[in-house]
Amino acid sequence: MKDIVQSVELGVSKRRGVHVSRPKVWLRNEFVRVGLAEALCTYVMMAFGLGSVAQVVTGQGAFGQYISINLGFALGVAMGMHVGGKVSGAHMNAAVSFAMCVFGRLAWKMLPLYVFAQLLGTFLASGTIYAIYYEAIHDFCGGNLTVTGEKATAGIFATYPAPYLSLTGGFLDQVFGTAMLLLCLMAVSDQRNQPAAAGSEPVIVGLVVLLIGISLGSNSGYAINPTRDIGARVFTAIAGWGADVFRAGNGWWWVPVVAPLIGGVLGAGVYKAFVELHHPPLTGQCGRPVEEEFVPLEKEQNICSNECV
Repeated sequence: MKDIVQSVELGVSKRRGVHVSRPKVWLRNEFVRVGLAEALCTYVMMAFGLGSVAQVVTGQGAFGQYISINLGFALGVAMGMHVGGKVSGAHMNAAVSFAMCVFGRLAWKMLPLYVFAQLLGTFLASGTIYAIYYEAIHDFCGGNLTVTGEKATAGIFATYPAPYLSLTGGFLDQVFGTAMLLLCLMAVSDQRNQPAAAGSEPVIVGLVVLLIGISLGSNSGYAINPTRDIGARVFTAIAGWGADVFRAGNGWWWVPVVAPLIGGVLGAGVYKAFVELHHPPLTGQCGRPVEEEFVPLEKEQNICSNECV
């Protein structure tokens, strides 16, 4: 769409005799470009996701139910991928970035940049939703910002365990949920299996998040994302909920930070061990094996034509 608009503007300018030149200032630094894109797509995901939670909680069921939150985060993920997918990959999740580093799909030197950008996007989105719903939140809780109880509002931003959930049970819950996320993401992106159609990846990934929410969300809110949770939790600690956001749930705060990192690597590793490593070798048109794991059609044709001569 952007390319179409630029082409139309260029055509109109030429007809009017106006000289069109490229902008004199644009970002050339790859780290800055990736960081900005990752921060913005995380912001978009979290703004829609947290907004859906705030609407359900403060509306006391009048403006949505649990499924509204599932849809809010799922569609937020899809929109976030459209915002930054071609620039940063739109991880929006430190567990995804960490797993990509472990399996060699992202350079380790990029991990701090991704984590910082995701934390920044989450923190800013939390502040935005708090500002938008400030009056609704204070009307709902009577001005008393609490972490637990019937009028608790800290859960709008960060996740907390159900009263019955132990730390061990919650840890396993987060490991398994994140493992399923990364397993599915690996499958969706595997060009030698049954990948998502080109251009449909945001919708498919959003559906994966929706599926996890409606099947694995009741125990602890399916954080499955360290930066999404700790960034919002730090914001609430600063904004008025205080240190209780770290004490609640028997010190729950570290579980959605640590467990998803383990679960992400586990899920991606299971997919590689059971499926990806056992793909038959690629062969060119002349029957010779091609070493590259993912080879574009045009490149494969060129390899064959050169080798068969």
